[in-house]
Amino acid sequence: MCLAIPAKIVSIDGTTAEADIGGLKRKISVWLTPDVKVDDYVLLHTGYAINVIDEEEAQETLKLLAEMSEYIQDEIAENEIR
Repeated sequence: MCLAIPAKIVSIDGTTAEADIGGLKRKISVWLTPDVKVDDYVLLHTGYAINVIDEEEAQETLKLLAEMSEYIQDEIAENEIR
């Protein structure tokens, strides 16, 4: 199974961009998404922007990922108490 996560493009230099991923800045490749612009959201997979997505879809996905993370943390904490 592959996972792609939403990231916001902060700057672009040729086929390399800086992306904001939950507050972390990373250099990524935008070679596969030549029409991407600063402030666009992309789906990021293994360091490559593979698709441009709209902000609403990005925010909904980020919300779901945060909920999953919270659930996992709760499960870990509950199992440590037992």
